[in-house]
Amino acid sequence: MNDAISSQPPSRDAIIEALKSVEDPELFLDIWFLGLIYNIGIDGNQVVIDMTFTSPMCPAGPQLKHEVQQKVGAVPGVQEVVVNITFQPPWEASDEVKGLLGMM
Repeated sequence: MNDAISSQPPSRDAIIEALKSVEDPELFLDIWFLGLIYNIGIDGNQVVIDMTFTSPMCPAGPQLKHEVQQKVGAVPGVQEVVVNITFQPPWEASDEVKGLLGMM
């Protein structure tokens, strides 16, 4: 997490930008665009992220969770990052994602 202690809570926009820098290694698209982030909660200097994977058996799951913790933890004002993994509701690709992946 950030070494500098900040009394200012982190910006939601800065957290989203950090999430956009986390790429799914199998699909080569960022997790924000893919819709893998279900919720971002900011409570002071703590950020709680509810996210999912493209499948419950996603081999990149631990790597993605670690990368989210690192990149969000580097956002100014963040002191703690909690990442909750959920599969409810199951992830479903948007039409835009399906189009990019040749699924339409």
